[in-house]
Amino acid sequence: MNRALKALVSILMIMCVLLPGCRQPDDSSTLRIIHAGSLSLVVKDLVAAFQKEHPGITILTESWGSKDGARQITELNKPCDLFISADDRIIEAFLIPDYTTWSIPFAGNEMVIAFTDRSRYAEEITAENWYEVLARPNVLTARSSPDADPCGVRSVLVMLLSDLYYNDANISDRLLAKDHNFIRPKEADLIALLQKRSVDYLYLYRSMAEQHGFRYVKLSDSINLAHPSLENYYQQVSFYTAGTSPGSSHLEVGAPIVYGVTIPTGAPNPVKAEEFIRFMLNREGGAPIIEGHGQNVLSPQPVAWYHEVPEGLRHLVKKAE
Repeated sequence: MNRALKALVSILMIMCVLLPGCRQPDDSSTLRIIHAGSLSLVVKDLVAAFQKEHPGITILTESWGSKDGARQITELNKPCDLFISADDRIIEAFLIPDYTTWSIPFAGNEMVIAFTDRSRYAEEITAENWYEVLARPNVLTARSSPDADPCGVRSVLVMLLSDLYYNDANISDRLLAKDHNFIRPKEADLIALLQKRSVDYLYLYRSMAEQHGFRYVKLSDSINLAHPSLENYYQQVSFYTAGTSPGSSHLEVGAPIVYGVTIPTGAPNPVKAEEFIRFMLNREGGAPIIEGHGQNVLSPQPVAWYHEVPEGLRHLVKKAE
């Protein structure tokens, strides 16, 4: 390369650095969030409120079933500053210790059977007969995939717990055998099926049923996975789903519904990610937004990785005894 050409290349490189259109993205002004589909409306409102306080920040969000969201990080190496899961245990199973070393459990929910006025037997279904109604041949139900989404896992756990609660070992077999054409990757994908009357009923979170104006059957506490005090009861049921790597399996054990959040190791913008978490769980910030969408914000929960949590977030957890 002659001197004149070298000089031209040098000038072009300098211009590219100086011109705004040629600059590389500034990670300090961009926040990338991968979140559970059930949090889509929550995250939208949290982002809007956060940006009012941080007007210069760009926030990019992606909605997935939480298992598939974790795989965006572990299998596709997608840049991510915040991962918000509908099941805190997914962070432990899929991301700890190679992709993060901690998580913060932050919210609860409960499972319901969602429907509309146009659903078959809408005026007949109750908390006592819901499983009989859903098992009828002319009734169509939808749920999310347990291999991709915690809501799908919890839908199956509801069926298995019903075997115990109603003392009928065939309930789950009858319900699991139905309507496989209406299994979707994440719970958010189910909404249109019910709105368009493609199906009659959904296994869904209460928060989402309320957000979309659906009617719903409130299930027994022994079934709805809403109560930490019943953890030992919920643990009586389990089943296997697809694991963290192709061909592997993962044991799903009944447990109360607990959402979790973490900052992946190597996140491009961990400083802003910490700020977002502090805002999200602050009583004067995002916590009322979460509760306004039908979820309960948990008080600080005990975690085994207390000392791994960033110091600025440690007040949001407790040290496990």
